[in-house]
Amino acid sequence: MTSDHIDVILAEERREMPGLDHSPVGVIGRITRLAQLLDREIEPVFSEYGINGGEFAVLAALRRAGAPYQLTPARLAGSLMVTSGGMTKRLAALQQRGLISREPATADRRSLLVTLTAAGKDLIEAVMHDHLANEKRLLAGLDSTTQHDIARLLRQAALALGDRAGRPQPAEHTD
Repeated sequence: MTSDHIDVILAEERREMPGLDHSPVGVIGRITRLAQLLDREIEPVFSEYGINGGEFAVLAALRRAGAPYQLTPARLAGSLMVTSGGMTKRLAALQQRGLISREPATADRRSLLVTLTAAGKDLIEAVMHDHLANEKRLLAGLDSTTQHDIARLLRQAALALGDRAGRPQPAEHTD
């Protein structure tokens, strides 16, 4: 059997600290490592379009909202697990490039609405096409049953950690 990066770490940890249960590293370590490997493969697609993964997430959330492609900054931040400061930074960059607009909500002028512009809609649809093709390429080494099993097990892990649809998530600490 071929070893991966985490196998090496586990062997070293077991050798140096044999009295500890290192089994969680097999799961948590691999999820973390996969996130790093996937980021390395996914970000270049976004970069080709002049955006980064965080900006992609904002544009994709607005597109998923359906016409008129509007959400409040708070709803965006909550759904993307980003601090308000991080969201403000992303929104400013996207607005500067004409991909979104931010305007007072008509119902409550104290609140803002973030709206996907026509240019933003065109961009996210083009990026999404290439992004999904890239993700399909990344999973090509796994048959559909394996992909389904991994998705099911990852959902189970997320639920065990408290992730629930519709429940506000804590914001990440990096901006």
